[in-house]
Amino acid sequence: MSLSPRGSRCYDFPMLTNRSVPTDVVLPHIFYLNIAEAIPWLTKAFGFTEHYRYGEPVQGAQMRLGKAWIMLAEANRTGRGSPAQSGIRTQMLTVFVEDVDAHYARAKSAGAKIVDELNETMYGERQYVADDLEGHPWLFSKHALDISPDEWGATIANHWEG
Repeated sequence: MSLSPRGSRCYDFPMLTNRSVPTDVVLPHIFYLNIAEAIPWLTKAFGFTEHYRYGEPVQGAQMRLGKAWIMLAEANRTGRGSPAQSGIRTQMLTVFVEDVDAHYARAKSAGAKIVDELNETMYGERQYVADDLEGHPWLFSKHALDISPDEWGATIANHWEG
């Protein structure tokens, strides 16, 4: 076991919980040119809640929506950009919400750019896609039906038990 100034650490034990990084498996970091502007926008349009921020001026923040946690990070550091800056998109995040219809209405009324209107997919999701203030695409979804992937034409590679 190796010791640190704040306590003990051991890499041989199961994953610990950490109140500074509360996530289950994936914690995406999203790059913004203006984090101080992004925080209230994400709160108003998408319903995220700020957990913490750091730096002066703001260099980063952690936010959540239901069980979805995200980190906001500075886009202007070397090699980091936002879609507004680069003109391209390299990923899209899916966030599951309880009431996707109400969420869609909220985002639309707050001025989010709706990219894909609210719809029900062949694979059983009710969802829509909206861009945020810097062009990051967000897919908000709710499970509408329980459909096996092979029922809508997907090829199952292996049997996953979840």
